[in-house]
Amino acid sequence: MGRERRSLMSKLSQHEIMSLLLQLSIMLLAGRILAEAARKLKQPAVIGEILAGIILGPTILGMISPDAFNQLFPVGTSAVVLDGFVQVAVVMLLFIAGLEVDLHIVWQQGRPATITSLFGLVVPFAFGFFLPYFFPDFFGYADEGKRLAFALFMGTSMAITALPVIVRILMDLNIFKSRMSMLVISSAMINDLIGWLIFSIVLGMIGKGHQNLSLVNTVLMTIGFTAVMLTFGRGLINRVLPWINKKLAWPGGLLSVSLALCFLAAAMTEFIGIHAIFGAFILGVAFGDSEHMSERAKEIIHQFINNIFAPLFFVSIGLKVNFAANFDPVLTLIILVIAFAGKILGSGYGARLSGLAWNESLAVGFGMNARGAMEIILGLIALDNGLIDERVFVSLVIMALVTSITSGPLMKWSLSRSWKT
Repeated sequence: MGRERRSLMSKLSQHEIMSLLLQLSIMLLAGRILAEAARKLKQPAVIGEILAGIILGPTILGMISPDAFNQLFPVGTSAVVLDGFVQVAVVMLLFIAGLEVDLHIVWQQGRPATITSLFGLVVPFAFGFFLPYFFPDFFGYADEGKRLAFALFMGTSMAITALPVIVRILMDLNIFKSRMSMLVISSAMINDLIGWLIFSIVLGMIGKGHQNLSLVNTVLMTIGFTAVMLTFGRGLINRVLPWINKKLAWPGGLLSVSLALCFLAAAMTEFIGIHAIFGAFILGVAFGDSEHMSERAKEIIHQFINNIFAPLFFVSIGLKVNFAANFDPVLTLIILVIAFAGKILGSGYGARLSGLAWNESLAVGFGMNARGAMEIILGLIALDNGLIDERVFVSLVIMALVTSITSGPLMKWSLSRSWKT
């Protein structure tokens, strides 16, 4: 056993260790520099981090100097270890996304949130499902046996939102505590919960999960895991958190325990046949909903993950795909139209039915249209599992960035209008 362990460790040579450390250093520095540049332009940091990856990846560095790109990011053991870092980063990102979900706000909004989220989920999902299902060749999908899974994924990618992006936009507009903002946030929370549940089922359909579990068992276990974590698990966390805050060093104890449970939940959902990110997301919801999880504690966890692990993930996106070679303007335009039309019409109409004025309803639609990091994570997992090709992935990344950039200005424009109701 000892010899086996030493043999495995010896596979990472001195040169590969040096290469891995150099990769991490350059990715973090480039991501930080361009993230700060994006902030100066009042854009989300993720835009700068993805741009850093595009510059370091095959799109620019690989085109200008293929040898330099291959030396900096060689194929080998160090690449596998770097991919492990990226996988951990994705799990952590979904954990802090779950922390943003406040179930109390959802319950308080009640019927308006249910109506808005229902239309904001069903309409864009339908828009995203039917075109890829009936015209799969246009979207570059040739596997007839998995066409339903592909269409379900596209529908989910059109329906899901980016809660962290929405919260930041509402804060920037100084309307975070308004009735409309609470409706947007609660509706986005419901959308994300249902959207990630659907996506986990899609992964089960393409046979990603545990080979001894059928799709039906995977679905039942997914629903069961969600129900248990949001009831019994949430109650247990709420009881244990005061002890953690009192007995363990703060904030180190809370950070260690929360991330340990995050990885445990992620491992559980990976085992039952859905992606690890779902377990991390649901555990984040359970943690974030506790009255003993202070805003300061959330902020510390956010800072730790967003400034160290998140840049590694978003920079890595540009390393995986040649954006110039796989950019399809027609496909990108159609995906943008589907995304804008489905979310704005669906969420806007749902908000109007909930009693908001026309300009506020339209603002809700624009706010719910922000996709951001969640869309990119969905796309990357689908790409890694062979569900979409590079063309669709590039189009989805561009759509996520465009919707994130435009949501704030469009909400501001809509709220400045005054239309008769």
